[in-house]
Amino acid sequence: MTNKSSREDIISELEQKASEYLEISGNCAQSSFLALQEQFGLEGGPILKALTPFPGLAFRGEVCGTVVGCTMALGLVFGRERLDDWGGYIHSIPPVRAFFRHFKKEVGSIVCGDVVESEFGERFDVVEPAETKRWLKAGALEKCAVVLGKGVRIAAEIILEKR
Repeated sequence: MTNKSSREDIISELEQKASEYLEISGNCAQSSFLALQEQFGLEGGPILKALTPFPGLAFRGEVCGTVVGCTMALGLVFGRERLDDWGGYIHSIPPVRAFFRHFKKEVGSIVCGDVVESEFGERFDVVEPAETKRWLKAGALEKCAVVLGKGVRIAAEIILEKR
C-alpha cells in the first residue's frame, strides 16, 4: 500500500466513522471531535461532554459544530501545554487558520446558519420541535454528514501534513 493510498484510507475511514457518530448523536461538534480523537489518539477526557451544546453554538446558527469539533482536535494536536509558552501559542494558529480557510472554500462558510441555508435553501430554528421535524425531513443528517465529512477530511489532512 502506498503512502498516498494509506493516507486516503485513513481519511475515508475517518469520514465514515464521523458520519456514523452523527447518525447516532445528531451532534456535528461531538462527531467530528470523537472521530479525530480516536483516529489520532488524542486526549479527550471531558471534551466530548463539553461539546454537547456546540452545534451552531447552542442552535443559534453561529459557528458550525463541525468547525468547533475539528478546532478542538487541532488544538489538542498543535496547542500549547503551558500558558507561558508563547511559541506554542503562535504555533497553534496557522493550522487552525488553514482549516478555516479550506473549510470555507469547500463549504462556503464556517457559520452554521449560512451552511444550512446553502445546503437546504432556508434556515431552521431547531429548538422548535416543528422546525426540527421539518429539518430532519429535509435530509438534515445526510446533508450535514457531507459537511461533517469535508471538515474531518480537511482537519485530518492538516494533522497528517504537519505532524
